[in-house]
Amino acid sequence: MKKRYDRELTLEQLAALPDDQIETSDIPELDENFWRNAKLVEPDTTQQVTLRVKKSVLDAFKATGKGYQTRMNAVLESYVRTLQRPR
Repeated sequence: MKKRYDRELTLEQLAALPDDQIETSDIPELDENFWRNAKLVEPDTTQQVTLRVKKSVLDAFKATGKGYQTRMNAVLESYVRTLQRPR
């Protein structure tokens, strides 16, 4: 029997639940139509490069703490998306 919860479970609590305790009735079955229209999406991997940026820019990102390179990449990705928009 599936148990109802009064509040949302944490990821840790959900991961610890046995499969038969997880309510899945609202998840549609993956039928032939789903697989016929499915597209393989390869992950966009990172590539190490040497890049020259102004010291002030690097210092500003470093000041935001750990993960500053990931944030720099996110800013560049956002800019690339603006270039790809139809005009």
